[in-house]
Amino acid sequence: MASLAATEPAACPGATPAAESIVPACMFAPDRGCADDLSGADDFEDGEGTNGESADHLHLSNKLVLVSPSGEQYDSLFRHLREQIDEGCGETIYVVGMGSDGGDYGLDEKDMEASVATVRSLCEQIEADLILLRERTDTGGRIRDYLIRRRVGEQDFLEVRVAVVGNVDAGKSTLLGVLTHGELDNGRGFARQKLFRHKHEMESGRTSSVGNDILGFDQEGQVVNKPDSHGGGLDWTKICEKSSKVITFIDLAGHEKYLKTTVFGMTGHLPDFCMLMVGSNAGIVGMTKEHLGLALALNVPVFVVVTKIDMCPANILQETLKLLQRLLKSPGCRKIPVLVQNTDDVIVTASNFSSERMCPIFQISNVTGENMDLLKMFLNLLSSRTNFNNDEPAEFQIDDTYSVPGVGTVVSGTTLRGMIRLNDTLLLGPDPLGTFIPIAVKSIHRKRMPVKEVRGGQTASFALKKIKRSSIRKGMVMVSPKLMPQATWEFEAEILVLHHPTTISPRYQAMVHCGSIRQTATILTMNKDCLRTGDKAAVHFRFIKTPEYLHCDHKLVFREGRTKAVGTITKLLQAVNTQAAKAQQAKLLASKKTFREGSAANEEAASAARPPSPNAAQLPTEEEALCKDGNKENKLKSGGGGRRRGGQRHRGKGLNAATISTAVPAGAAGTA
Repeated sequence: MASLAATEPAACPGATPAAESIVPACMFAPDRGCADDLSGADDFEDGEGTNGESADHLHLSNKLVLVSPSGEQYDSLFRHLREQIDEGCGETIYVVGMGSDGGDYGLDEKDMEASVATVRSLCEQIEADLILLRERTDTGGRIRDYLIRRRVGEQDFLEVRVAVVGNVDAGKSTLLGVLTHGELDNGRGFARQKLFRHKHEMESGRTSSVGNDILGFDQEGQVVNKPDSHGGGLDWTKICEKSSKVITFIDLAGHEKYLKTTVFGMTGHLPDFCMLMVGSNAGIVGMTKEHLGLALALNVPVFVVVTKIDMCPANILQETLKLLQRLLKSPGCRKIPVLVQNTDDVIVTASNFSSERMCPIFQISNVTGENMDLLKMFLNLLSSRTNFNNDEPAEFQIDDTYSVPGVGTVVSGTTLRGMIRLNDTLLLGPDPLGTFIPIAVKSIHRKRMPVKEVRGGQTASFALKKIKRSSIRKGMVMVSPKLMPQATWEFEAEILVLHHPTTISPRYQAMVHCGSIRQTATILTMNKDCLRTGDKAAVHFRFIKTPEYLHCDHKLVFREGRTKAVGTITKLLQAVNTQAAKAQQAKLLASKKTFREGSAANEEAASAARPPSPNAAQLPTEEEALCKDGNKENKLKSGGGGRRRGGQRHRGKGLNAATISTAVPAGAAGTA
């Protein structure tokens, strides 16, 4: 949650905290003498919009500044609040009654009312809603935490993407069914049936594809999902119209044989957060560590949900939680696990979650609904991690394609930057030769709701004009012509081998995942003779099939069988020469054209040189007779492929009636 929260840890009370920080220093630097108790994290929260502790704004650090601010103070408060909301992608948590000047926390009744009135007035100017999250008492009086969320239009909403990962049978699809449809599970797979996309998934109960489900929250933070009474389907358009914030769940497969799909979901769908599911009865088994490692490698903040607590004995549950905390504290993760027990824990963890160090652990039951409200509240407080500049040239990555009857080719994916409007012309590519072709956007939908534009960070689907679905593949991009894009065959990357049974040497091939790109690449050279588990190296790759559109500093995952490596692209090499590619394309088209013309001319010459058959005069009458009989099927069948056969038959001297009736129309149809 990007709130008054910030990038730097706060110092102890008495020292001057870093600007906009509510993360307790003890979390990162125990040797500074702060309290070790995480529950005291909220005591360090920086309130009053008092994120301006720089020299020229020291007067804002007092908790009473909101009671009756001067004009200059009001302007400063307004400016700081707007910065916080921009930093939090449209929302922030604001604490009233807590200064950072070392005084007592809390305000009396009268001062609290005046402070809240000031904050409300600031929100009206910014066009934001003020939602009370909690109220608590301290030595000096009362303290209140508010969620401030910018209002959006009816056709717009804030969007946060959460990837759902975990081992088989951890209850991923069941939890999403309960959250999105508002009905508890019966313990026999009732909730998950509504989410499956394929027949084999329903039969086996295992997800094999990347599923998408949405959970909408209104301005008050209430869930707006209301399933249809007939059949239990969700009307996504209605949910989006009523919601000021939509959580998109990316439901991924837990089974090992679907790891390829899971990796694509984590890289191609660009999740903001990752929800790791652990079955309390089974514990940390199978793919749990694999998925956690993947999220850490891609720098996605993780929170953990322990399911099935209704059926799990208390001692097994404690054992699972102990193992989980040990895993999260291990040198590979270096997370701070926090068991979420009440709403105070939710607010503290959500405020500090964007720091990537804290890892909340929820214990829930899909059958009894225990602690489900805490999880919903946490999801409502999550805000998107990345800020996007709408002035940049547009870039959109494609992660799925469809052919819709009556509409044509539809592509779906994520807008990486910039803004795309209806009827914009973008460049689609790279094709197998590495070229980009101009394409017009016919219509835009977000979560099945028609819109006129999409901005950076939003998922959308576009209907495209005059292009076949077969010529589009996952991993292609649609970019603004201003970028003058170039496809790349070869690139260099700094990689770390997480696991490999033997050694990796040049000419080794493996599948590279980078964003929505998924293609096999060969290692040409590297700065070591061979690589083993745990080694780091600079490696030179080359794609084996088609060139791709890449960026430096993009994360990549590199896998083959049980081999796994992660890395970052450092340098792009051997870009496709667009002019040469276009010339090659034109040459191919020209050669095809001349070939067709030549073959047509040869056919005409052959038919002219062929001696007239004795039955040639009868041909039209035979054909007419067939048409009159209405036996069109016979005519179609014979007209398909038999000129040569017909000719060979005509060379025979004795032609019976059957031969004439089948072969003759073929020849006639061919020469006509």
